[in-house]
Amino acid sequence: MKKVEPPEIKAEPDSFDEWVNVLSEHKMPIFFNTAQSIHNIMSDDKKGTMELASVILQDPNLTVKLLKMSNSAYYNPSRQKMITVSRAILNLGSKMIREITLLCSFFESIRSSANKERATEEIAQAIHAAVQAKALAVAVHDVSPEEIFIAALLNHIGKISFWCYCREQGERIQALVKQGAKTREEAEKAVLGFKLFDLCAPLSKAWKLGGLIEEAIERFPSSRNPRVELVHLGYEINEALKEGGDSKKYAACIKKIEALTKQPEKTVIEHIKRHTELAVDIVRQLGAGYTLMFAEYDLNLEPLEPEAPPIIDKRQLQFQISQEITMIINDKLDINLLLETVLEGIKRGIGMDRVMFALLSADRQALYEKLSIGWRKDISNKIVFNVFSTPPNLFFQALAGSRAFWFKPLTDAELYTLHDINVIGRTECFMMPIFANSKPTGIVYADRSIGNQALTDEDFNLFKYFTQQANIGLSIYRMQKMS
Repeated sequence: MKKVEPPEIKAEPDSFDEWVNVLSEHKMPIFFNTAQSIHNIMSDDKKGTMELASVILQDPNLTVKLLKMSNSAYYNPSRQKMITVSRAILNLGSKMIREITLLCSFFESIRSSANKERATEEIAQAIHAAVQAKALAVAVHDVSPEEIFIAALLNHIGKISFWCYCREQGERIQALVKQGAKTREEAEKAVLGFKLFDLCAPLSKAWKLGGLIEEAIERFPSSRNPRVELVHLGYEINEALKEGGDSKKYAACIKKIEALTKQPEKTVIEHIKRHTELAVDIVRQLGAGYTLMFAEYDLNLEPLEPEAPPIIDKRQLQFQISQEITMIINDKLDINLLLETVLEGIKRGIGMDRVMFALLSADRQALYEKLSIGWRKDISNKIVFNVFSTPPNLFFQALAGSRAFWFKPLTDAELYTLHDINVIGRTECFMMPIFANSKPTGIVYADRSIGNQALTDEDFNLFKYFTQQANIGLSIYRMQKMS
């Protein structure tokens, strides 16, 4: 997934159609591209864990947030520590990881510093509604609570998009609301000529969100879908809590949930409070702190300050991923998980830009991409490395030995063929052959071609360590298969 930075919106649109067009074109680049990439992977049976992990690992901030969320009380009540994306996907499942990834990427898409607080409020509200809607879906034994969560999370996508990009018009809306002369919707109409929720349906269609997401956004759906009602009820809980526990709206909301879930009033109220607390924790974990929206709720929730971004200790990360690899080898050895974890160790533990495991073809004339992280390409376009023997190229040289190689354009210029340069560039790189029965069956490749940061002896030693772990694991795997 290539991260796309949109051009600046130079002048704010003057009409509803202009806002729809501008937001449709600009999208929310980090969120939109992540959502599309994950959707494409999950709808293709041929793609698996590594393709999903690759989308996430391309963005270091997203990776850190996802792993933090994967270890949170909401997603990981058993508190089983997960320090790699591959392990998180294996333990939580791809549907849950999709949910977490969309959550994390939402906050990465806020562009407007002028109205960042309001954008954060809208996202926090969407998260709270999604948490409540998913809890209701679980209570009524819905077939896919994760789908309900995502539909609720994206139900106000037009409003969120507006606040992520607006400037002066957003400030005017905020000023009118603060003056107390108008409600929020009245202020929107006074400044813009339309209500922000009206942006949701056309943007949903423009972005082809489809399915339950689009159906839930429609104000007058053609059919009464009980799953859509769950999405809307998540937002009703939002509004009821704002009115307070003594309000008619709150009482009506509780009665509706009682009838739906067949739970007593006391249980319903306890569940709402519990899931509000979980939503507060999710928002805090994502770095937004204790938002004004939650402060409005009459639930005696403890205020929480935003956490400082975690400082990543690379040596500790290397040690943790090494332990993870050892655990995989000593446990019921999953060869795919082993290779995925080794690549993730090289990518995150050493700080490489591009990493790949490529398999040698039967005729030994080419290496075909099997697993990769960090390559700026369409995920469906697989990379092929040619293996030339006359004259020998980089990949022939790597496969001819039994050790790791550190190739440099200045000292190994004769090995960089035109085809090699077209595929990897004229860049320094590490390679290590992977063996089966003492014969090379593939290579692990790594470079820093994107950031152009210099490679070091320490990097090379760590690369050798991680790839040796892969070879050890593969040897044990073959012995297990033979016994």
